[in-house]
Amino acid sequence: MSDEAIPAATLILVRDCAAGPPELLMVERAAGMAFAAGALVFPGGRIDDGDRRLAEQAGITDGAAVAAIRETIEETAVPVGLAPVPDPEASRALQARLVADETFGEVLLDAGLLLDAAELTPFARWVPKFHAVRRFDTLFYVARCPDGDWQPTVIERECAGAYWLTAQEVLDRDRRGQSRLIFPTRRNLERLAQHGSFADIRADALAHPIDPVTPWVEERGGEKFIKIPDHLGYPVTEERLDGLWRG
Repeated sequence: MSDEAIPAATLILVRDCAAGPPELLMVERAAGMAFAAGALVFPGGRIDDGDRRLAEQAGITDGAAVAAIRETIEETAVPVGLAPVPDPEASRALQARLVADETFGEVLLDAGLLLDAAELTPFARWVPKFHAVRRFDTLFYVARCPDGDWQPTVIERECAGAYWLTAQEVLDRDRRGQSRLIFPTRRNLERLAQHGSFADIRADALAHPIDPVTPWVEERGGEKFIKIPDHLGYPVTEERLDGLWRG
């Protein structure tokens, strides 16, 4: 495995609920994927050169926000960071063209849509070193789901499923063995589960620095633990290394 981390971006899409905590858009990675196969994760993927070019054209700081928007549409057909917001049918058409490897810039131009990256707020940056297969340098964003009843649409080779779930529901599924989570996803869900609305989540994101989170191993009493910094808003900052799934 190369020691060079792959630049990536992920979007935590949030919709508030009238009764109860907000729901998050989660996708289940396809079983045949090289990294984190079968895991529940947030939509996201690698940042490519097209994302960087499109960001430069749109006057956006870098390609990470563009990649997060593109990947979310490609994996779920739920639009975020676009103006005007397309309707569900138009969003599925965007998804189909992206899955067919058309460039995001061309797809947006043809549809008369503009990027609105201001909808995204940086939440965290994770750069793990202990993954067994691939190592990513991932910038996590949070954004509010557009108004309306957005039901995700998945395409088979992109992911195995997509669901609206509360952070606690996903954590409970993981504890019961009904879902699989990699270390960064579990820590982010624990952090998100502290909050009762998108506004609270965004405030948490703004209240903490976007320092790289690179877990390390500590040994105490003959046991090894994976640890992360304790100043970034995470309520749980360590987990036993024994049995930890690394994707």
